[in-house]
Amino acid sequence: MFFVSACLMGENCKYSGGNNLNEDVVAFLDGKEYILVCPEVAGGLKCPRSPAERCGERVIDQDGVDVTDAFLKGAKMTLDLALEHKPELCILKANSPSCGYGTIYDGTFSGNKVLGNGVTVDLLLNHGFKVISEKSLKKD
Repeated sequence: MFFVSACLMGENCKYSGGNNLNEDVVAFLDGKEYILVCPEVAGGLKCPRSPAERCGERVIDQDGVDVTDAFLKGAKMTLDLALEHKPELCILKANSPSCGYGTIYDGTFSGNKVLGNGVTVDLLLNHGFKVISEKSLKKD
């Protein structure tokens, strides 16, 4: 059983209203059991929505609106699902303020990245779940 960011499998839940379909992820999951997750939508954010970035412990959208509560709600819902289903691996969207693993955007909306994890990834890691980004599945 795997968890995967819904946008990586082609679901239109990205902030822009589109998706981040990733053929490497699709190929890896072929024939495997998985659950699609989108913590941002689960937390109540609409689609499309203003892009957001993590600024320390807060998540702020490009319009200056603090959307931390929605991100925390979605992270908690994703954790509850993980505790129920116990995925062996979570493949989550790189650089995302919720799903980013290892690097996230720096909060300036300038495209700069910093070391860190998204809100959901932090929660999953703190509960012992294994997380990677889609970049780990990239075929050369």
